[in-house]
Amino acid sequence: MPVRTVLHDADIARALTRISHEILESNRGSDQLVVLGIPTRGVALARRIAALLGELGGDPVPVGALDVTMYRDDLHRNPTRAPQPTDIPAGGIDGKTVILVDDVLFSGRSIRAALDALQDIGRPAAVRLAALVDRGHRELPIRPDFVGKNLPSASDERVNVRLAEVDGIEEVTIES
Repeated sequence: MPVRTVLHDADIARALTRISHEILESNRGSDQLVVLGIPTRGVALARRIAALLGELGGDPVPVGALDVTMYRDDLHRNPTRAPQPTDIPAGGIDGKTVILVDDVLFSGRSIRAALDALQDIGRPAAVRLAALVDRGHRELPIRPDFVGKNLPSASDERVNVRLAEVDGIEEVTIES
């Protein structure tokens, strides 16, 4: 299987900085934001984005994790990983703008599950989606608000995001 690297560590850092600037611009600051990552790599990306938002906006931005495993509608078809802890910041999400962060946006099913999970937690003022990679092939009418890289790919290709916090290496690859 040929593997092609499409983003290196500097490219990922640049994409996250751009996403953070776009989030601040579209929300007129960071005071009403909560950043939630979808495990596993979405959490690492959410922490990086929250740190950048804090640096750029001047105020710390609450960050947490939102596990969507048990909200997925395709558990019967796909082997799943063990559920991860959901960690909602102390101030909650009610009335806040929640930025959901995921590593790769593909079918949209993880995001649909995340929206269902959010309903059980609270009522945000708005929900926005940030994805490091948007590879297309949507099965649901879901579109990211902030994208690091649009990466058209064939449906039989695999996009792998590897992050230093999880994998010890920083790259995005495509396997044919």
